[in-house]
Parts: sequence; structure tokens; C-alpha cells
Amino acid sequence: MAMKTGKEYIDSLRKLNLNVYMFGEKVLVPVDHPIIIPSMNAVAVTYDLAFDPLYEDLMTATSHLTGEKINRFNHIFQNTSDLVKKVKRQRLLGQKTACCFQRCVGQDAFNAVYSTAFEVDAKYGTNYLGNFTKFLRYVQDEDLVTDGAMTDVKGDRGLAPSQQADPDLYLRVVERREDGIVVRGCKAHQTGIVNSHEVLCMPTISMDPADKDYAVCFSVPSDSPGIVLIYGRQSCDTRKMEGTEIDVGNSQYGGHEALIIFDDVFVPNDRIFLNGETDFVGTLVERFGGHHRPSYACKVGVGDVLIGAAALAADYNGVAKASHIKDKLIEMTHLNETIYSSALACSYEGFATPSGAYLIDLMLANVCKQNVTRFPYEIGRLAEDIAGGLMVTQPSEKDLRSPEIGHYIDKYLRGVASVPTENRMRIFRLIENLTLGTGAVGYRTESMHGAGSPQAQRIMIARLGNYAHKKELAKAIAKIKD
Repeated sequence: MAMKTGKEYIDSLRKLNLNVYMFGEKVLVPVDHPIIIPSMNAVAVTYDLAFDPLYEDLMTATSHLTGEKINRFNHIFQNTSDLVKKVKRQRLLGQKTACCFQRCVGQDAFNAVYSTAFEVDAKYGTNYLGNFTKFLRYVQDEDLVTDGAMTDVKGDRGLAPSQQADPDLYLRVVERREDGIVVRGCKAHQTGIVNSHEVLCMPTISMDPADKDYAVCFSVPSDSPGIVLIYGRQSCDTRKMEGTEIDVGNSQYGGHEALIIFDDVFVPNDRIFLNGETDFVGTLVERFGGHHRPSYACKVGVGDVLIGAAALAADYNGVAKASHIKDKLIEMTHLNETIYSSALACSYEGFATPSGAYLIDLMLANVCKQNVTRFPYEIGRLAEDIAGGLMVTQPSEKDLRSPEIGHYIDKYLRGVASVPTENRMRIFRLIENLTLGTGAVGYRTESMHGAGSPQAQRIMIARLGNYAHKKELAKAIAKIKD
């Protein structure tokens, strides 16, 4: 089938029978819910830009499975050019949406599972890669969105999955049947699952043989019987239900997270990509984390929007020429471009795995994500500094529109005389959205914890640091002989 437009994508979501809950009630039509619509719109952008000749090279690719033109989010990386284009696409979409556009986890999961399945098959004679390529071809042919699900709720983090008081705190196989398996558990922080057609599940930590039932990787439709989606809260999220535009900050686009409950979900044999091979779980986790960490180049695109908003706030406040304002904007730009440069670096240094799929340089990918855990917070702080306190204390849009009091707001909240008060209020609300509101989930907090917390990257940096080699270099220069 041909690639979908954004509208066709949204129409395809209407055909799903998703089991979604929000605020304690079932959401009967998720695609029409005002809190969900902005996140759905953000995904739709990833479809529509694929038809724009200006962005076609970044948004589409040629499938190595079929030779057909596909959306690049459903592509297996074939060379370093693919890895670099991913980073550039991430920045572009961050600029276009100023939020999480939700498809990165799926592509990173595709690539981690593909290369790992190849190696499991080579060792054990399984057919996991055959299963996976059949599934991937279906996703490419139908132009679907796949949610990558790795993070378990974990329970007592000092205990292995098989040692938990409640065995369901990591997703596990509870029954093995001739035609497939039955799984039970929960995946947390699931970006875009309500906007996804499929959910691709992976283990979340390295495992021992005792954890065999937890060493499972598979994909099922997001509306499969037994799947319950519980929508996550975000700061200021109910503003989307108030019928105002200014107060939302970013009224058109947004992201979302949810819990995915697997209440005895059946997985057919041809959708299983790992089933008990605990010795390959670490490889899968490491490769997914490696691919996903430079995906946070999306924060560079959102950072571009935030820097632009801060510069506009300075203009509207009448302080754009102040030296300290200029210096803060320079610092924001420096930090933003540093993230981008490390994302590009790990991509240019990518290499082929035995499967032929390309993997980024793991050390540089972890350095990239370590930067992401820090720099957006400083960029956000500087944006708040430049904007001023009115960003969080200004009245609502309804007050501005009020026949009784609107003229007071228009008069007393004006900065530079030539700039409409409404424009000033809009830019303040955008900065608030990106640093404190619903947008902060996808910019700040996701920067900290997405693709692993800061300590996860530091562990990998230590592991890959090759200190023994560096010691030998120092000895050679110092002329030290053991």
C-alpha cells in the first residue's frame, strides 16, 4: 500500500478499538478527545512531511526488504547516512512541532530487535529474524505507527525480575501454548501508545537464566484483547479542555505518556522475537538504548523554538539590546548545538552489525544523552530568566477577551508599545508550556529520564571508557616501563 497522509493516519486510528482510560473513565473515542488531539496532530506531521518535496530525503527511505518507498520511521539503518538523516529529521520535527512526535522509540526498537534477532538465530537456530521481518514488512506496507515498549515498572529495584514479591512487576510469559504465548505485566512511560497501531515490547534490564520468563520480545496490535491503556497526567493538561488557545501555549501539538497493562494478552508464534534467551537480553537493551539516546536530537529542534521564543520575549520586553540578554541567548545556542554535534558524531561513527543493520557509536551516543540530561534544563532556566515573572502570573485568555476587564489587560500588560499585548502573552505562554506545562514533559523531564536516567549513561561511559588503553598512552608519553 502507499504511504499515508496525516489525515489517512488519523482515519486509521478511528478503526482501532483501543481500551483507554483517563481521569478514571473510559475514553470512548480517543481521536476526538481534546487532551489527546494535539499529540495525534504531532504524529500526523511525520506523515505529511513525507509528501513535502523539501523534506522528502529526510522523511522517506527505500525499504531494504521490498525496494519500495517508505516512511523513514519504519526503516532499518543501512549506512551512516541513514543514521545522520535520523538526527537531522529529529531536529526538523522538533522545530515543526515543539513537542514529542512519538515515533522515535518505535524505529529505535525496530533496529535493536532486527540486529539482535539475527544473532540469536545464528546461535540457537531460531527464526526470530524471519518473524520480525514479516512483521516489519507489514508495518512498512501499511505505513503504521509502532510504540516501542521497554520500561517495566520494576517494583523493588534491588531485586531481579524473578525475585519480586509480585511476579508481574516485570512483563513476563505466564503461559506457553502450541500456537503462542500469554503475557502479563505493565510497561510505563509509554510515549504515543494511544496514537499507535502496534506495540513492540522488549525486556528492560539484563537477565540471568532464572529470569527466563521475562526474557521476551514481541509485537501485538495496540487494541489486542487484554491491553488496557491508562493515560498519564501532565502539568496544565486540562487547559486543552477549556476552549482557549493562548493559555495552552502550544495549542496545535503535544505529546503523551501512558501505562500499558497486559492482562493475559495472547501473542502468536510469528510475532515472537525473543523467548527465554536471557543471554541476549543485555545486547538488546544496550542496542536499543544506544539507538534511542541520540534520538534526543529532537530536543535540539524544540530548543530552537524555545530560543526563538526567548529572543521574542526580549524583543517584546524591550531588552533585546542588553548585553546580558545577548549573552544568555548565546549560551542557550551553544548548549543546544553541543547536543546536536554529539548526536551527529555518534551517527557518523556508526558501523555495521553482523545483520547488516547499522549501529551508532555507543560511547558518543551515551555522551550525547548525558548532555541532554543537563543542557535543556539550563536552556529552560535562561528562557524563564529572559521572559520574566509575567510568564506564570499573567491572567487567562478569557480575561483578555472579557468586555469588562480585557481593556485593563491590554493596557497594563503591554511591553514595547508597537507590539500587541496578545502577542506578548502568547510568547510567554509558549515559554511556560515548554518549561513548566505539558511541553515540559517532552522537553525537560523526558530529557532527564528518557532512554535511561543519567546514571544509565554514566555506567555505559565507564564501561566503554577503555581506561587501560588510556593508561598505556600516558605511560608511553611519560616513558614508563613496567
